[in-house]
Amino acid sequence: MVTEKPYKIGIALSGGGIRGLCHAGVLKALDEFGIKPDILSGVSAGAVVAALYADGYTPDEIAALFEDISFRKMTQIQFTNGGIFSIKAFERFMGRTLRAKRFEELNIPTYIVATDFDHGRSVEFSQGIIIHPLVASCSVPILFVPKKIKGVNYVDGGVLKNFPVTSIRSQCDYLIGINASPLVADDYKLSIMNVAQRTYHFMFKANILYDKELCDLLIEPVDMAHYDMFDIEKGREIFELGYQSAKKMLSESDFSIRL
Repeated sequence: MVTEKPYKIGIALSGGGIRGLCHAGVLKALDEFGIKPDILSGVSAGAVVAALYADGYTPDEIAALFEDISFRKMTQIQFTNGGIFSIKAFERFMGRTLRAKRFEELNIPTYIVATDFDHGRSVEFSQGIIIHPLVASCSVPILFVPKKIKGVNYVDGGVLKNFPVTSIRSQCDYLIGINASPLVADDYKLSIMNVAQRTYHFMFKANILYDKELCDLLIEPVDMAHYDMFDIEKGREIFELGYQSAKKMLSESDFSIRL
């Protein structure tokens, strides 16, 4: 007996730093094709875009929010408490920006994935206050201080699940996955930031393979691999790349027709 699923269309958004702005570009293309999510899931940058979109921000508004914000303004060097940078400024910014303060107030049901660093497990948040799990999901280990929630330290959801397809796959008929972190083993420089990025890229590649196979439609702009996680000044360019890539793919796909 086939059990009817509660949602028709789900969209899962991967992590990827500033490359996550390609998610907003893809969402814009999906909007133009009349494809609207009934449920969302996100990790790290994908969680930020998912929360803002579910909160009623348009893709263009999401891109504009981050267009003039530099990495330096959102972080502060802090060589204590488990990280090089504090992201309290980012937490304050998102706290002011989100109109909904609790998951239950969002227009679209949303799952945010973070990693329980104390117990080594992936955790999905979908109820209660939004800002704390959102910050936790973005807290890249070593670079950023872990986020403590109810006495437990949480870090970037991408450590164990950088592509949260399984978080909502069982709840929707069709799953669209947007992966902002395709891996290309290109040249790199020996700096702390570059080595950290490359390490996370390899780690993320290993934990997204299963989730990619579960997508009914996978949107993965290959050119995203040419951008660094912290290329803040290229946010608009990244947004446009996501938009154009998705628009081309949707034009050549029968996915919208099947819906």
